[in-house]
Amino acid sequence: LMNKKSGLLGISGISNDVRTIISNAKSGNKRCQLALDMFAYRIKKYIGAYTAVLGSLDVLVFTAGIGENSPEIRSMICNNMKVLGIELDEEKNRGAKGVESIISNEKSKVKVLVIPTDEEKMIVSDVVKIVREVGK
Repeated sequence: LMNKKSGLLGISGISNDVRTIISNAKSGNKRCQLALDMFAYRIKKYIGAYTAVLGSLDVLVFTAGIGENSPEIRSMICNNMKVLGIELDEEKNRGAKGVESIISNEKSKVKVLVIPTDEEKMIVSDVVKIVREVGK
């Protein structure tokens, strides 16, 4: 139960796919909206906590599936984060799906970036490194 039916699926009651949850939340599904709100809230808490530990925040990077492809989630996370110097340009945010982008506005003290992942490139890079080491 804890491994298969908790998290976004457990709260939304529908799916663990953020795209499906966003679509259902937009259609008025309160459980889906709650799942999104809880998801964004937890990430915001971590950003705040790590900023406190580090003493400041220079750059906030969104990556991987949700981070690089969900402007809705990025907006929810960055909303009301001005206290940390995070201000989003909503138009840039909406246009940044899976492409490297700066989505913070000009007043933002923190640069907010979308950086697509490239797992295949990293795997190739690691394999090349290992092969070179073995060949020495």
